[in-house]
This record gives sequence, structure tokens and C-alpha cells, in this order.
Amino acid sequence: MNFFKQRKMDGENCSSLTEFQFVGITNNPEIKVTIFTLFLVVYFIILVANLGMIILIRMDSQLQTPMYFFLSHLSFCDLCYSTAVGPKMLVDLLAKDKSIFFYGCALQFFIFCIFADSECLLLAVMAFDRYKAISNPLLYAVNMSSRVCSVLTAGVYLVGMVDALIHTTLTFRLCFCGSNEINHFFCDTPLLLLLSCSDTQVNELVIFIVFGFIELSTLSGVLVSYCYIILSVLKIHSSEGKLKAFSTCTSHLTAVAMFQGTMLFMYFRPSSSYSLDQDKMTSLFYTLIIPLFNPLIYSLRNKDVKEALEKLKNKMLF
Repeated sequence: MNFFKQRKMDGENCSSLTEFQFVGITNNPEIKVTIFTLFLVVYFIILVANLGMIILIRMDSQLQTPMYFFLSHLSFCDLCYSTAVGPKMLVDLLAKDKSIFFYGCALQFFIFCIFADSECLLLAVMAFDRYKAISNPLLYAVNMSSRVCSVLTAGVYLVGMVDALIHTTLTFRLCFCGSNEINHFFCDTPLLLLLSCSDTQVNELVIFIVFGFIELSTLSGVLVSYCYIILSVLKIHSSEGKLKAFSTCTSHLTAVAMFQGTMLFMYFRPSSSYSLDQDKMTSLFYTLIIPLFNPLIYSLRNKDVKEALEKLKNKMLF
């Protein structure tokens, strides 16, 4: 099969790939079925847990608050970016042909980038929401009105979409005239840049600036919000009140630590410590394990969600 086609770019003929071939997670036939079964179960739980969280928040009147509004969008982002990667990865575990069309690769990367970036920024918005709820609970409903929540959420998705559009356009306008083999299980920019025979300095600079800006904005937003939260909690006289205030933040802090910790390890470590096999495991963690844990963390540690689930179960039974 001819994986190359000729196209004109910058005044010169450029051989470009029509499809890519994934190496995948493993080529060991003895463990492929086991890994496929494991990740199929994981992906099924992701679908059920995140869809269930979104539906539950929409249906239960007690969960119609800003915190749960943002939580439903967190579940939506988890669902979307894991679906951009998960099904193709599962198919490739059992298929002999692990190819993906050039524009299919671009679409996969575009969708993944939108919702991964959006989740990153959404975690900062959720920290701001917790600050407003704890620092001035009496004005919380006014400060975090439905209009404010909608504007913040729209801004998150807009930034995610613009960032994804920039990276996708810059990456997939490059010439790919060498190997078409991607040593990964999904289309990610660093590995695509390695395959390109074009000058990738602009791409690398844009990745550093844009991704660095998003990470810095998120971490700064979370840190500043929690500094104000701590100051507000210290003003509470009763130990029970302090414990209740902090308990509303533990699930969010766990989600931030998992997601941001993985992102920082993946993209902000010395190049000498890079390992493709290690990067695959790290990518598996933030593409499948985090979307699995997030709804479980918020449901198992949240009294309101447990009560809503109990009411929904009783409605279905009776």
C-alpha cells in the first residue's frame, strides 16, 4: 500500500503521509487479550460513571448548584477525551492493522486537545468556585449566578478550542516524508514532530508558550484560590465548621493533584529522562485512569451525590 502522496507546500513538492501506523501498547500476543479485557472494563466504567454523573446532576434539584454544574462539565470533558483515544486503542490491541488515516489522526488529536485543555482550565474555575462558597457563603448564589457559571464554562471551552486549533493546524501542515510509524497508541504532538521532515522549531515554541500559559494559569488559579480558602477557614471559630469547609475541597484537590501532576511529569521533565514505554504508561493514566477516578472520587466522598443516587435508586425500584 502506498502511504505517501505528493503535495505542494511553501513552493516545493513535499511527500506527505496518507496514514499512520500505531505501535500500540504491546505486541506481546500472550497478554493482549488480558489487557484488552481490562481496559474494556475500565472504558465501560468511564462511560457509565461519567454519563451517570451528568444525568444525576441534571435530574436532581438538590444538585442544581454551581459546584455540581462545573462537576457535570468535568465529567463531560473526561468522557470526551477518553472516547477520543479509548475505542481506537482497544481495537488496535486485537487488530493486525493499527493504521489511522492522516485526517483521522488530526481529528483524534483535535478532540483530545480541546477537552484535555478544557479540563485543565475547569479545575482552576472549580477552585475559584470553592473560594467563593467558603469565603462568603451568604453571597455565593449571587456571585456564582447561572450567568457567571455559563460565561466561565464558555470561556474554558473557547480557550480549549483555540489552543487545539492552533496545535492541530501547525502540526498537520508539516511534511511527513519518513516513517509512518508512531510508537504510541494515539496521535500526540511530540511523536508526530519526530516523524516530520519539516522545520519544527515554530511548533515546539508554540507548544512551550501555549501549554506553559495554560498550565501556569491553572496552577496559579488553584494556588491563589486555596490561599484565600485557607485564610477564610482560619477565621471560622468552630473546629466542626473548619472541617466541613475543608471537606468540600478534598475531592477537588485530589482531582487537581492527579491531573496536574501527570501533565507536569509528562511535559515538564528533562528530555534526558524521556522513555517511550514510560510515556505510554503515563498517557494511559491521564487518558483512562483519571476519567475513571474523577466521578468515583466525587461520588464516594460526597454526601449530596450519595443521597441523590439513593433517591434515584428508590424511584427506579418503586
